[in-house]
Amino acid sequence: MEGVAERRGGAPFFVYAMATGAIAMLVPAFHALTLEDFETARIFFYGFILFGMLTALIGVATRGARPSAAPQGQLAGLLAAFLLLPVMLAVPFFVALGEDSFLEAWFEMVAAFTTTGGTVYDNVGRLNPSLHLWRALVGWLGGLTVWVTAAAILAPMNLGGYEVQAAAGVDGGAGRLSRFARHSLPAERLARQAAALAPVYAGLTGALWVGLLIAGEVPLVAICHAMSVMATSGISPLTSGTTFTGSGFFGELLMALFMIFAISRHAFARRPVIERSRSLVHDPEVAMAMSLVIIVPGLLFLRHFVAASGDGLHTGGILAGIGALWGSIFTVLSFLTTTGFESAEWRLAQDWSGLHTPGLVLVGLALVGGGVATTAGGVKLLRIYALYKHGVRELARLVHPSSVGGSGHTARRIRREGAYISWLFFMLFALSLTTVMLLLSLYGVQFETAMILAVAALSNCGPIVQIAGEYPISFEGLRPEAKTILAFTMVLGRLETLALIALLNPAAWRR
Repeated sequence: MEGVAERRGGAPFFVYAMATGAIAMLVPAFHALTLEDFETARIFFYGFILFGMLTALIGVATRGARPSAAPQGQLAGLLAAFLLLPVMLAVPFFVALGEDSFLEAWFEMVAAFTTTGGTVYDNVGRLNPSLHLWRALVGWLGGLTVWVTAAAILAPMNLGGYEVQAAAGVDGGAGRLSRFARHSLPAERLARQAAALAPVYAGLTGALWVGLLIAGEVPLVAICHAMSVMATSGISPLTSGTTFTGSGFFGELLMALFMIFAISRHAFARRPVIERSRSLVHDPEVAMAMSLVIIVPGLLFLRHFVAASGDGLHTGGILAGIGALWGSIFTVLSFLTTTGFESAEWRLAQDWSGLHTPGLVLVGLALVGGGVATTAGGVKLLRIYALYKHGVRELARLVHPSSVGGSGHTARRIRREGAYISWLFFMLFALSLTTVMLLLSLYGVQFETAMILAVAALSNCGPIVQIAGEYPISFEGLRPEAKTILAFTMVLGRLETLALIALLNPAAWRR
C-alpha cells in the first residue's frame, strides 16, 4: 500500500504552477483578440503553446519520480516557484512590450507574483490594456498560490505564522511536519486545499468585480481592482489607483469590505489544517485590525481637525471632514492589509487642514501586515497579538509580582512560547531590513529611500513607495543591481525568514 501511495504522488508542485501560468496566458490573449490587438494576442497565444509543451515535457519526465514528503523538499519547490516562475511569466510580457530590458519585465512579474505590486512603469500609458490585465492576473495567481501553499505546506510545518499557534500546544515545531502531514503526500494536500480554496477565491473575486461594475466602474479597471484587492497586490491600470475611478465612494466601500479576507484566514477557511475553527468575531487578528483601523484614523482626523479649527484653513465644512475621515479609514485599512490603494479622499484631509500626513504611519501599518495564511505581507497580526499579550502580562507582574496569569492554558502558552517565537521572527525581520538597506546603499540609494524600498519589498507592499516619502519614489530610476536586490527581497518577504532558515538547516536535510 505504501508503494501505491507513493506512485499516486503525481508531478511536483512547480510543474502544476507552470501549467497554471501557461494556461493563464490565454486570458490576455483572448482579451487582446476582442480589442483587435492581434499582435499581443498572438504573442500570448504562442507563449501558451511554448510553455504548455515545456510543462508537459517536464511533467512526463518527473512523473515517475518518487515524491518527497520531506519539509525541505516542499519549501524548495515553493521557493523555486517564486524565483523561476516569474521568468516564464515575463517572456510574453517582455515580447509584447517590445522595449526595455528583460530584467525589468522579470522584476515586474516578481513584484506581481509575490503580491508586492511595485512597478517599474510609472507611466501606465506605456502598457496596453491586455498587459495591465496580465499584471493583475499574475498578482491574483500569486495570491491563490499563497492561500493554497499556506494551508498545504506551511501550516503542517508550523511556519508562516502558524508557529505561534504551535507554541500554544499544537503538535510540531517550526520546520517539522505535524502528525497530520506525515500521513499524507504533498501532492494530495495541495490538490485537496486547491479544490477547497480556489472556488472560494475565484467566487469572491467575481463578486467584487460585479459589485464594482454595478457601482459604475469600467470593466477592465473593475476586474483589475477586484483581483488586486483579493491578492493584496495593489495593481491598477490607473496612475492614481482609486483616486479617479468611476465607482467612487461605493467602490472604495466594497473594496474595504473584501479586505477582511486579508485580515483573518477564518473569513474564508472555517476548518484550518492544524487548529480548531474559531469564530471570526472572537479572532484576535480581527480585533487588532479593527482597533488599528479605529485608533489610527481617529488620531489622524483629530490632528487635522485641531489644525483646521485653529487656523481656519478648512473648506467644505462637515462634509469635507467626513470625507477626510473616510479617506483615512480606507487608506489605513488598505496599507494594513498591504494592498496599498490610496483613497480618493486621502489628500482631502491635507487640503482640509493644511497639514501633511506623515507617511511613516503607513510604513508602520505595512510592517504590521495582515493575517496569517492570507495574501497580506508584513510581520502578521497574530505575532503582534502574541507580543501584545506578553507585554500586558509583564506590566501586570510589575504591579503584582506573585500573580498567576489566567485565560486558560492555550492563552498562557501564547504569552510565553508564542511571544518568544514572535520576537525571534521580529528580530530576523529587522536584521533582514537592515541588510537590504545596506545593500541598496552600496548602489547609491539614499538612506530614507533605501528604508522605504526595503520596507516595501519585505512587507510585500510596493505602492507604499509612492506615498510614504516626501516625494514619490520610482522603481524605474533604480540601477539594475538595486532592482535585483529588491526582487529577491520580495521573495524573502513572501516566504519569510523562518521558512528559509528551515530550508537551509543542514540537520533537517540529514534527517
